[in-house]
Amino acid sequence: MNPSTAPRPSIPPGRFDLTPPSVEQRKTLEAKLTPADREVLLRHGTEAPFCGGYLDTKQYGVYACKLCGLPLFASPTKFESGTGWPSFTVPIADGHIREVRDTSHGMVRTEVRCGRCDSHQGHVFPDGPPPRRLRYCINSVALEFTPSDQPLPDKLGRGETTNPMASAAG
Repeated sequence: MNPSTAPRPSIPPGRFDLTPPSVEQRKTLEAKLTPADREVLLRHGTEAPFCGGYLDTKQYGVYACKLCGLPLFASPTKFESGTGWPSFTVPIADGHIREVRDTSHGMVRTEVRCGRCDSHQGHVFPDGPPPRRLRYCINSVALEFTPSDQPLPDKLGRGETTNPMASAAG
């Protein structure tokens, strides 16, 4: 399937609770991060290009926020951008990402953050494939991949384990 025209999974509004983790939950989740995870997710860093673990992943499934587990992107919307980072054409559902103006490093860009825990994921650029022309350039270290035949990890204990790609798997 062409990622530029791939449909998002049908996720009804409210299917995933977008309420941020409590202070206690966040501390617990952050304690499980590696130094590289912390640099990207909490300090808005960027991993080196062409070395991320999900750059060449072709499996069918869901890419979720590594910190809180919220599904962010679906594999059919992933494409090879040649930039060195996993790239996607559209988020998995409305509200699952948040876009923030980023003026760091002498540039004006649009930062992509998790819609639930506000962790840094990467940036979105207006140079993706048609028709959307968007490229969500995401750090592998900010993501956690779950194949479509496996339940999602329920990091916040909210019972959100049903993989939205399970019913779409062919």
